[in-house]
Amino acid sequence: MSQPSVIRVLCVDDHPLVRDGIKFAVQAQSDMTLVAEASNGLQAIEQFNLHSPDVTLMDLKMPVMGGVEAIIAIREIHPLARFIVLTTYSGDVQAARALKAGASGYLLKGSMGIDLLQAIRDVHAGRRRIPAQVASEIAEHVDSDTLSPREIEVLRSVATGSSNRSIASILRISEETVKGHMKNILSKLSANDRTHAVTIALKRGFLDS
Repeated sequence: MSQPSVIRVLCVDDHPLVRDGIKFAVQAQSDMTLVAEASNGLQAIEQFNLHSPDVTLMDLKMPVMGGVEAIIAIREIHPLARFIVLTTYSGDVQAARALKAGASGYLLKGSMGIDLLQAIRDVHAGRRRIPAQVASEIAEHVDSDTLSPREIEVLRSVATGSSNRSIASILRISEETVKGHMKNILSKLSANDRTHAVTIALKRGFLDS
Protein backbone atom coordinates (compact mmCIF):
# COMPACT_ATOMS: atom_id res chain seq x y z
CA MET A 1 0.00 0.00 0.00
CA SER A 2 1.23 3.49 -0.84
CA GLN A 3 1.74 5.98 1.93
CA PRO A 4 -0.78 8.87 2.08
CA SER A 5 0.69 12.09 0.72
CA VAL A 6 1.87 14.71 3.19
CA ILE A 7 0.06 18.07 2.99
CA ARG A 8 2.60 20.76 2.10
CA VAL A 9 1.80 24.06 3.84
CA LEU A 10 2.96 27.65 3.21
CA CYS A 11 2.44 30.08 6.11
CA VAL A 12 2.12 33.81 5.38
CA ASP A 13 1.87 36.23 8.31
CA ASP A 14 3.79 39.35 9.29
CA HIS A 15 3.98 38.33 12.98
CA PRO A 16 6.88 35.94 13.72
CA LEU A 17 5.16 34.57 16.85
CA VAL A 18 2.10 33.58 14.80
CA ARG A 19 4.31 31.85 12.23
CA ASP A 20 6.23 30.07 14.98
CA GLY A 21 3.02 28.81 16.55
CA ILE A 22 1.73 27.53 13.24
CA LYS A 23 5.07 25.91 12.42
CA PHE A 24 5.10 24.10 15.78
CA ALA A 25 1.53 22.83 15.29
CA VAL A 26 2.00 21.75 11.67
CA GLN A 27 5.37 20.06 12.12
CA ALA A 28 3.96 17.97 14.98
CA GLN A 29 1.54 16.30 12.54
CA SER A 30 2.45 13.17 10.62
CA ASP A 31 0.29 14.13 7.62
CA MET A 32 1.56 17.68 7.00
CA THR A 33 4.73 19.72 6.80
CA LEU A 34 5.60 23.43 6.58
CA VAL A 35 7.52 23.99 3.35
CA ALA A 36 8.03 27.77 3.60
CA GLU A 37 7.13 31.00 5.40
CA ALA A 38 6.54 34.58 4.24
CA SER A 39 5.83 37.87 6.01
CA ASN A 40 3.97 39.76 3.25
CA GLY A 41 2.05 39.20 0.04
CA LEU A 42 4.99 39.69 -2.31
CA GLN A 43 7.06 37.12 -0.43
CA ALA A 44 4.03 34.81 -0.50
CA ILE A 45 3.96 34.91 -4.30
CA GLU A 46 7.69 34.16 -4.47
CA GLN A 47 7.48 31.28 -2.01
CA PHE A 48 4.40 29.82 -3.67
CA ASN A 49 6.16 29.79 -7.05
CA LEU A 50 9.19 28.13 -5.46
CA HIS A 51 7.41 25.45 -3.44
CA SER A 52 3.91 24.91 -4.95
CA PRO A 53 2.30 24.20 -1.56
CA ASP A 54 -0.94 22.23 -1.25
CA VAL A 55 -2.47 24.70 1.19
CA THR A 56 -1.45 28.30 1.91
CA LEU A 57 -2.32 29.99 5.21
CA MET A 58 -2.68 33.67 4.35
CA ASP A 59 -2.95 36.61 6.75
CA LEU A 60 -5.22 39.38 5.50
CA LYS A 61 -3.52 42.55 6.65
CA MET A 62 0.23 42.75 5.99
CA PRO A 63 2.75 45.38 4.87
CA VAL A 64 3.87 45.70 1.22
CA MET A 65 0.97 43.58 -0.09
CA GLY A 66 -2.11 42.27 1.69
CA GLY A 67 -3.48 38.76 1.66
CA VAL A 68 -6.38 39.27 -0.75
CA GLU A 69 -4.12 40.88 -3.35
CA ALA A 70 -1.63 38.01 -3.00
CA ILE A 71 -4.36 35.37 -3.40
CA ILE A 72 -5.58 37.06 -6.59
CA ALA A 73 -2.04 37.28 -8.01
CA ILE A 74 -1.22 33.64 -7.21
CA ARG A 75 -4.50 32.28 -8.57
CA GLU A 76 -3.96 34.10 -11.88
CA ILE A 77 -1.01 31.74 -12.42
CA HIS A 78 -2.13 28.79 -10.28
CA PRO A 79 -5.95 28.70 -10.50
CA LEU A 80 -6.23 25.54 -8.39
CA ALA A 81 -4.24 26.96 -5.45
CA ARG A 82 -5.96 26.47 -2.09
CA PHE A 83 -5.97 29.14 0.61
CA ILE A 84 -7.09 29.53 4.19
CA VAL A 85 -7.30 33.13 5.33
CA LEU A 86 -6.06 33.79 8.87
CA THR A 87 -7.47 36.95 10.37
CA THR A 88 -8.73 38.77 13.43
CA TYR A 89 -11.57 40.25 11.34
CA SER A 90 -14.97 38.57 11.56
CA GLY A 91 -16.75 41.23 9.47
CA ASP A 92 -18.60 40.06 6.38
CA VAL A 93 -16.91 42.55 4.00
CA GLN A 94 -13.38 41.20 4.53
CA ALA A 95 -14.58 37.60 4.47
CA ALA A 96 -16.51 38.14 1.25
CA ARG A 97 -13.47 39.77 -0.38
CA ALA A 98 -11.24 36.84 0.58
CA LEU A 99 -13.72 34.20 -0.57
CA LYS A 100 -14.35 36.04 -3.84
CA ALA A 101 -10.58 36.16 -4.41
CA GLY A 102 -10.46 32.37 -4.14
CA ALA A 103 -9.96 31.43 -0.49
CA SER A 104 -11.50 28.09 0.52
CA GLY A 105 -11.23 28.70 4.25
CA TYR A 106 -11.58 31.62 6.62
CA LEU A 107 -10.13 31.12 10.10
CA LEU A 108 -10.28 33.59 12.98
CA LYS A 109 -6.94 33.76 14.77
CA GLY A 110 -8.66 33.45 18.13
CA SER A 111 -9.79 29.92 17.24
CA MET A 112 -6.65 28.73 15.46
CA GLY A 113 -5.55 26.52 18.34
CA ILE A 114 -8.73 24.49 18.01
CA ASP A 115 -9.54 24.63 14.31
CA LEU A 116 -6.30 25.14 12.36
CA LEU A 117 -5.20 21.57 11.67
CA GLN A 118 -8.64 20.27 10.72
CA ALA A 119 -9.15 23.33 8.50
CA ILE A 120 -5.94 22.48 6.63
CA ARG A 121 -7.11 18.89 6.14
CA ASP A 122 -10.58 19.98 5.03
CA VAL A 123 -9.33 22.51 2.48
CA HIS A 124 -6.74 20.07 1.17
CA ALA A 125 -9.56 17.56 0.64
CA GLY A 126 -11.48 20.13 -1.40
CA ARG A 127 -13.93 21.25 1.28
CA ARG A 128 -14.64 24.82 2.35
CA ARG A 129 -14.12 25.89 5.95
CA ILE A 130 -15.91 29.05 7.13
CA PRO A 131 -16.78 29.81 10.80
CA ALA A 132 -20.51 29.83 11.48
CA GLN A 133 -20.46 33.42 12.76
CA VAL A 134 -18.73 34.64 9.58
CA ALA A 135 -21.06 32.66 7.31
CA SER A 136 -24.01 34.14 9.19
CA GLU A 137 -22.67 37.69 8.73
CA ILE A 138 -22.19 37.14 4.99
CA ALA A 139 -25.69 35.67 4.62
CA GLU A 140 -27.23 38.53 6.60
CA HIS A 141 -25.77 41.17 4.29
CA VAL A 142 -25.74 39.29 0.97
CA ASP A 143 -28.35 41.62 -0.53
CA SER A 144 -26.98 44.80 1.02
CA ASP A 145 -25.55 47.59 -1.12
CA THR A 146 -21.80 47.85 -0.78
CA LEU A 147 -20.08 51.15 -0.09
CA SER A 148 -18.20 52.76 -2.97
CA PRO A 149 -14.48 53.57 -2.59
CA ARG A 150 -15.38 57.28 -2.27
CA GLU A 151 -18.00 56.57 0.40
CA ILE A 152 -15.42 54.57 2.34
CA GLU A 153 -13.00 57.52 2.08
CA VAL A 154 -15.68 59.82 3.48
CA LEU A 155 -16.50 57.42 6.30
CA ARG A 156 -12.82 57.05 7.22
CA SER A 157 -12.66 60.81 7.68
CA VAL A 158 -15.88 60.77 9.70
CA ALA A 159 -14.30 58.11 11.93
CA THR A 160 -11.46 60.52 12.77
CA GLY A 161 -13.98 63.18 13.82
CA SER A 162 -13.71 65.36 10.74
CA SER A 163 -16.56 67.71 9.87
CA ASN A 164 -18.21 67.80 6.44
CA ARG A 165 -16.25 70.98 5.65
CA SER A 166 -12.95 69.33 6.59
CA ILE A 167 -13.78 66.21 4.58
CA ALA A 168 -14.66 68.36 1.56
CA SER A 169 -11.29 70.10 1.83
CA ILE A 170 -9.35 66.84 2.29
CA LEU A 171 -11.04 65.08 -0.63
CA ARG A 172 -11.24 68.22 -2.78
CA ILE A 173 -14.97 67.95 -3.31
CA SER A 174 -17.84 70.27 -2.35
CA GLU A 175 -19.48 70.16 1.06
CA GLU A 176 -22.78 69.35 -0.67
CA THR A 177 -21.16 66.31 -2.28
CA VAL A 178 -19.96 65.14 1.15
CA LYS A 179 -23.52 65.49 2.47
CA GLY A 180 -24.76 63.46 -0.49
CA HIS A 181 -22.24 60.71 0.23
CA MET A 182 -23.25 60.68 3.91
CA LYS A 183 -26.91 60.34 2.96
CA ASN A 184 -26.08 57.32 0.80
CA ILE A 185 -23.87 55.81 3.52
CA LEU A 186 -26.58 56.10 6.17
CA SER A 187 -29.08 54.50 3.81
CA LYS A 188 -26.82 51.63 2.72
CA LEU A 189 -25.80 50.80 6.30
CA SER A 190 -29.27 51.39 7.77
CA ALA A 191 -27.55 53.72 10.24
CA ASN A 192 -29.24 56.30 12.45
CA ASP A 193 -26.42 58.85 12.37
CA ARG A 194 -22.72 59.34 11.58
CA THR A 195 -21.47 57.62 14.73
CA HIS A 196 -23.78 54.67 14.15
CA ALA A 197 -22.53 54.42 10.55
CA VAL A 198 -18.90 54.27 11.69
CA THR A 199 -19.74 51.60 14.28
CA ILE A 200 -21.50 49.45 11.68
CA ALA A 201 -18.73 49.95 9.11
CA LEU A 202 -16.07 48.89 11.63
CA LYS A 203 -18.04 45.81 12.65
CA ARG A 204 -18.62 44.72 9.07
CA GLY A 205 -15.02 45.40 7.98
CA PHE A 206 -15.49 48.26 5.51
CA LEU A 207 -12.74 50.29 7.19
CA ASP A 208 -10.22 47.41 7.50
CA SER A 209 -9.09 47.42 3.89
